[in-house]
Amino acid sequence: MKPVIFTLVNTEWAFSAIFKETDMVPTMLLVADGSHDPQRREALGDLAEAIASRGEAPVVTAFGSDTDLKTAVEALEGPLVAVPAFLAGGDHASSELFAGLNLADRFDACATAPLGAVPSIVANLAVRLEQAGWRPGDGVVLAADGIRDQDERQQVAAVARMLSRRVHSPVQVGHLGTWAPSVSDAVARLRRNGNPRVAVAAWRLVDGADGERLRELDATAVTAPLWPSDVVVDTLLAQHRAATSRLAA
Repeated sequence: MKPVIFTLVNTEWAFSAIFKETDMVPTMLLVADGSHDPQRREALGDLAEAIASRGEAPVVTAFGSDTDLKTAVEALEGPLVAVPAFLAGGDHASSELFAGLNLADRFDACATAPLGAVPSIVANLAVRLEQAGWRPGDGVVLAADGIRDQDERQQVAAVARMLSRRVHSPVQVGHLGTWAPSVSDAVARLRRNGNPRVAVAAWRLVDGADGERLRELDATAVTAPLWPSDVVVDTLLAQHRAATSRLAA
């Protein structure tokens, strides 16, 4: 392809023009904290491989500390889209890591929001409830992590409402972190309110040590994390495509 040269003052417009002429596909930078959990880090790696296998975009991972994330951003040349590999309100450590992402000096980069109250994701969670042994009429606890901000709180509350409508059962939010109520307290509350069978819907993208904590609870059933699932890959790629369009606009 013949090089396209622009002499422009507005660098954002320059990037947009070059992007359109060369059909550059922004690198997907997957971000999550997997620094303290080998099982979780392995699952995140499998997710990254599944996304890369679709062939839509180059995939680079930052599954470590804030230093690892900064190093990954600095090493990447060309446009990039940072995509959270975690759920809103489902992974406090990853949320803190992602909040420290600084793309202010990159006119060719942007970030997407963590997956939250997405209908296809909630539908997948409902399917996993049935697979875990939930039955109509059972109570449900949505097991979130510590909530970082108001937006995450709203996303988790919206997921609980959507899930409740799908399963026609009450859904309480419980937390594995220091927030109240805890998952175990939420399970106990539903039982006191006349629900002898209570299932836990794990608001987790990938498995890890916290999944073991959930499975140790005195619950009727506990769902598997949302990954592996084609729905997760499809949704993350859809986020990347939408962000790519914004960069090229």
